[in-house]
Amino acid sequence: MCHGTLGELYQGPLGAGSAPDIALVSFPFDRHSWVHFTPGAAPVGTLPLGRKSQTAVRLFLAHYGLALPPGRWSAHSELRVGVGMASSTADAVATLRCLFRLFALDWDADAVLRILAAIERADSVFLDEFALHLSGRHQVVRRLGTEVGFHTAYVCEPGAVDTASVTSLLLEHYCRRGAEYERCLGDLLKGFACGDPAAVARAAGTSAALSQEVLPKTCYADLLAHRERFGAEGIFVAHTGCLIGYLFVRRPDAATKSELSAFFRSLGHQCSFAQGGYG
Repeated sequence: MCHGTLGELYQGPLGAGSAPDIALVSFPFDRHSWVHFTPGAAPVGTLPLGRKSQTAVRLFLAHYGLALPPGRWSAHSELRVGVGMASSTADAVATLRCLFRLFALDWDADAVLRILAAIERADSVFLDEFALHLSGRHQVVRRLGTEVGFHTAYVCEPGAVDTASVTSLLLEHYCRRGAEYERCLGDLLKGFACGDPAAVARAAGTSAALSQEVLPKTCYADLLAHRERFGAEGIFVAHTGCLIGYLFVRRPDAATKSELSAFFRSLGHQCSFAQGGYG
């Protein structure tokens, strides 16, 4: 199995400059993809794995010089496709974890990174901790641990964003606002280093605000205007997706959840609640 993400706590350049790398601090949450393989069982119907997971199987077998025994694949996912939950990467990682167990091999993070790099620009869901990650290079810059966690209330706006099609737009924006992004990332990393979720949430809100200038969310202004009313420490978004929501250090009580649900419904959205991070 593999967890998905609720977008990112940060997406922007790694350092100010004329040719920045796109860096992510993905926001893992407690929704998952599962992949199972039953040796000896007869295959049924259409292969349940998606194209990228099928590619992961092929690359894994080629890397280790193995052949898949007779058996049956099955898969299940709680992650919505195309909204910023890293569903395809989570599917691929769950598939690879299944294969490592099937062949009784030790988990090899380097091999996994090479396989993912051959498939797509990926989130860091192959790690069970926060990380500053270069998605295009598939490089983990810094591991950020498991001390920070949040409760969330979020919605998924309609539509979809093709990350590849907006990459040049994002890079131009990063160059214009490089100094602001550098401060934002510095504040975020300090928050992680101190185990201070409120500081992390504030920095995530800055990243969301900067993202609003280039890939805006329709209900961002309403969330910003009511953040203090609900006692949220910050706002997070899927920077190239459709998710937006509040970050809470403490779990909202039932009355606050009811108010949040009514608020998001007034904006035309169904609210969901989930725990994000690890703390």
